[in-house]
Amino acid sequence: METLKEKTAKGLFWGGLSNLTQQALGLVFGILLARQLDAYDFGMTAMLVIFSVIANELQASGFKTGLINMKSPTHDDYNAVFWFNIVAGLVIYVVLFFSAPLIAAYYRIPELIPLARYVFLGFVFSSFGMAQSAYLTKNLQIKKIAWCGMTATLLSSLTGVCMAFLDFGYWSLATQSVLYIALNTMLLWRFSPWRPTLHFTFEPIRRLFPFSVRLMLSAILTQFNTYVMNFLLGRYYGARSTGYYNQAFQWSSKCFQLVQSMMKQVDQPVLVGLQDERERQLNVLRKMMRFTAFVSFPLLLGLGLVSYEFIVIAIKIKWAASAELLPYLCLCGAFMPISGLLSDAIITHHRSDIYLWTTLALGACATVLLVLLKPYGIRNMVIAYAVLNIVWVFVWHFFVYRLMRYTLWAFLKDTMPFFTIAVGVMAVTGVSTYWIGSLPLLLIARVVLACTLYYTVMKLLHVQILADCLAFFVKLRSWNTETQRHRD
Repeated sequence: METLKEKTAKGLFWGGLSNLTQQALGLVFGILLARQLDAYDFGMTAMLVIFSVIANELQASGFKTGLINMKSPTHDDYNAVFWFNIVAGLVIYVVLFFSAPLIAAYYRIPELIPLARYVFLGFVFSSFGMAQSAYLTKNLQIKKIAWCGMTATLLSSLTGVCMAFLDFGYWSLATQSVLYIALNTMLLWRFSPWRPTLHFTFEPIRRLFPFSVRLMLSAILTQFNTYVMNFLLGRYYGARSTGYYNQAFQWSSKCFQLVQSMMKQVDQPVLVGLQDERERQLNVLRKMMRFTAFVSFPLLLGLGLVSYEFIVIAIKIKWAASAELLPYLCLCGAFMPISGLLSDAIITHHRSDIYLWTTLALGACATVLLVLLKPYGIRNMVIAYAVLNIVWVFVWHFFVYRLMRYTLWAFLKDTMPFFTIAVGVMAVTGVSTYWIGSLPLLLIARVVLACTLYYTVMKLLHVQILADCLAFFVKLRSWNTETQRHRD
């Protein structure tokens, strides 16, 4: 019988492997797409993202998270959520299908009408996999979810790149997105043992509704906060400028979502399972926080350090405008997984009301701030957006303190040492490599030196998280050896 620590560690490993693989594939195929397409193509799809993600949250309605946060969900619970998601998905698609001309009119780009109707098919496909995904997540079967995501990413990315080289333009990006969702849903059905039945009742929906509807509204607001820049830039600066911003955002988000998604697959199931052991629950949260900070800060600050040389080498000088925005988004992104972990801790205490109102306040502040700064250019808008999101980490912490007595001093002890070391490592790396004139050599030197310095400092300070990670990989190797021996 596996312990909770072993289940969590395996979940983190497979969640991390899945996200690392998907982000690596995204890196490779993203470079190929960015070299073949231009800012206008990326801007066209970026302007529609906010509608797709909001529609997806409306269709899901927070019930997937509701299922995960139930102690022992039954077949009827999964079945009700499955059928509700399908009905909601179809209804919302019909509404958005006929709203496509209004969306195109907002951006003043008629070509968005057919593109929008095609892109919005994605959340119809996703509605068929919500309950399956919830079942696998609830039972910590992260390995199966990982295989689904990695396979879908590979096949959809190959398709998108082939279409781009055949001069399909922004349709290649749209197809990649829709196909990923369709393939991932099909694979979730393949790996999940749970199956829906035609005999169902919506009684579980009624029970879950008060908790889940607040999660739904919060998720919608979170997505709006994430993509509000695309929404405003598309209106006031056009598709090309939106494309430059979105390219920078995509590279930073690949990194912070690697960490955030890895934690999200295990944090809620694990913390919910410890609801009756509050002291142990807090200790587990703190360990998760230290691991998040240990990975997130060097990863994002490192990308910010090499942003210019990476962009110019990988996707050519035509994207130099994106390189100017990337460091600010990386600094902001370094704190995103921490905010995500804190907000998930709030949800596990069934305080979706706090989550809702805090997210609403963040969205309101961001929107007002960005609209006021619109006349001062995209760069100032991005800086303000980054600063606001960093400050908001402490708002999330305030509520976690009230629920779990996670003090500010303890929070700073768990995160700031990693931030300080990461900043110091990047500063030393930047100064010591400043003289290198060749961009490829500069990129390689900075990556190698930063990784070496960070690992060395962690080792010299005997950081426990590093020791735990190394011990887990040794144990994982022994598990794999033992499994292979039994097979032989």
